[in-house]
Amino acid sequence: MPAFRSVSAVLALLLISAVAGLSAPQSQHSRPADAPASPPAADPRPASRLDSALDVLFAARAFAQAAISPDGSKVAWVLRLQAKGGAPSSNTRISITSLSDHKTVAVSAARPAGAPAKPAASSRPASAGRDEGSLAWSPDSRRIAFLSDAGEPGQLQLYVAEPGRAPRRLTRLHGLLASPQWSPDGKSIALLYTEHATRAAGPLVAETHETGEIKDTYFEQRLAVVSLATGRFRVLSPADMYIYEFDWSPDSSRFAAIAAQGNGDDNWYIARLYTLEASGSSMRSIYKPALQIACPSWSPDGRRIAFIEGLMSDEGSTGGDIYAVPASGGEAENLTPDRKSSPSWLSWIPDGRILFNESVGGDSAIAALDPASGSIQQLFRGQVHLETSDALGSEISASRDGSAIAAIRSSFSAPPEVWAGPIGHWRQITRVNDAVKAPWGQAKSIHWRSDPFDVQGWLIYPAGFDPSKKYPLIVGVHGGPGSVVQSTWPPGGSFLMPLAAAGYFLFLPNARGSFGQGQAFTRANVKDLGYGDFRDILAGLDEALRAAPIDPHRLGITGWSYGGYMTMWAVTHTDRFRAAMAGAGLANFLSYYGENQIDQWMIPFFGASVYDDPAVYARSSPITFIKNARTPTLILVGDSDGECPAPQSYEFWHALKTLGVETQLVVYAHEGHRFIKPADLRDRARRTLAWFDSHLR
Repeated sequence: MPAFRSVSAVLALLLISAVAGLSAPQSQHSRPADAPASPPAADPRPASRLDSALDVLFAARAFAQAAISPDGSKVAWVLRLQAKGGAPSSNTRISITSLSDHKTVAVSAARPAGAPAKPAASSRPASAGRDEGSLAWSPDSRRIAFLSDAGEPGQLQLYVAEPGRAPRRLTRLHGLLASPQWSPDGKSIALLYTEHATRAAGPLVAETHETGEIKDTYFEQRLAVVSLATGRFRVLSPADMYIYEFDWSPDSSRFAAIAAQGNGDDNWYIARLYTLEASGSSMRSIYKPALQIACPSWSPDGRRIAFIEGLMSDEGSTGGDIYAVPASGGEAENLTPDRKSSPSWLSWIPDGRILFNESVGGDSAIAALDPASGSIQQLFRGQVHLETSDALGSEISASRDGSAIAAIRSSFSAPPEVWAGPIGHWRQITRVNDAVKAPWGQAKSIHWRSDPFDVQGWLIYPAGFDPSKKYPLIVGVHGGPGSVVQSTWPPGGSFLMPLAAAGYFLFLPNARGSFGQGQAFTRANVKDLGYGDFRDILAGLDEALRAAPIDPHRLGITGWSYGGYMTMWAVTHTDRFRAAMAGAGLANFLSYYGENQIDQWMIPFFGASVYDDPAVYARSSPITFIKNARTPTLILVGDSDGECPAPQSYEFWHALKTLGVETQLVVYAHEGHRFIKPADLRDRARRTLAWFDSHLR
């Protein structure tokens, strides 16, 4: 579900403490005292295959970023070095590859730029132990800016490197730095700065539990500029304004910025488009959107600003239509009305067209839009996933003229590698994962009809598939709901894809509310969460049963976040599933509304606050229908989850236990919405498989 900030602290701590009080610590997590340490697997072989699949996922190298130079001649990329246990770490290495002679050099704040890069498969490089990334090329493609904590572990600073010279440190700040971007004239670098921040930004990281008197406190992410000539650092945006994204004007005199006053995590949902003079004068609001906005980009003539607007449930997970508004303010024009796709990134290029990346069904595509005529030319479409970083979202990096791109490319069958070159004809730059092979079976894109919609999803075959046998199937519902399942390599510690390696069919639906089929489809679950989207899932399940040898009597369902919510919804609305695992779910929208501080996300989905229309929230709450539940349900959550607070999982577990439904709750210590500890990631996957094995084998 969307980015939930800290829970109403007293209630959260009481409920989390209650969970801990009912459980004894085991490894790095807690469990209820009345639950077995781990449900026994009926057959040890699936568990062994799952462990092997997890080993493969942890063995795959992860990339933090890929960025092509403005002239399209070079690509820089950031490789994450592996920590103990195989999980990706914050330790990274920057490399630059020439697309003409294929030579690769390393860049680090710890040594001169242009030092030869060591082979990716070699021993740890000299930069091991440093967090370096957030790449930004200079307009002339000669220099590259990046952030590094070489001077002080854990504290990033801004550096600029030029081949053959030692990197130059530009800042000495305390706080969070992010998103450096060169001015078009090459004289300055802008970046986002959160002074004296006490934790990493974003709702996915583990929250800090609050005690004492609880107040509304937050740190503002502000827009700042560093002069290359003098080194002068200036904060431009007001102290009470949180800046999410920005773009320089073509003449380097102004910025377009998406921003909101107050709490950054909460108010992204009501952020506006502003302009701000580079001289540092006050910000001016030029557009108040009806929904969420992202990816501001100036037109080459400086007269208009393009952006993406749509119903988005999470900051960073972008999908909507492409709009343009006069830079002086005024009415915005929808440039892609009724397009059956979801643009996720855009860039206005010098010939006047807008280059953009989009989800089309479950595919990734790149297209170019002519704003004058409205014509759109699709340049690429494929069953792959393209991204520029391993953060939430789907973007590409383009050369200045839009003819070439760089991206981290992966699929269900191919682990991530950096690709770059002319659009549709790019070549593979890295081969760090050549030895990594998918431990599950083939993936098929399937389509079905549900109500008025044509819906798409993925059917993942089990490893060693034998067409003469019937197999159990598990439905895996994605998070969001504003998201989409594309053909992509799962991250280390994924609990879904290893299920296919352990002998299950895996069905991954893109039900209504997902990206990929336009705004009407994404908005089709407004005031209807749990109804039309669940019908889509069941109709897709029927299609999967027709498409493959699946045993209809051995079905399970699982998911994390919105997927956890839909799992809770499923077990209160059907007996079709014999087992379920609800990860970081949401049981009761009424209590949840008061347990988080980002209630702004809920208004577009429910039409009003819970205080103005409690009935619409109760209508979509699984707890309302809890007495219908019969399905054995495993519930997993982190105790520091700020998106889907642990009390929601506790409430659902408590109800199932009271009603005599087989259940187990596991609360993981010091984990947020995104788990990071290798031991916990492995335990989550093992428990999930063991639960399904004990009920479906």
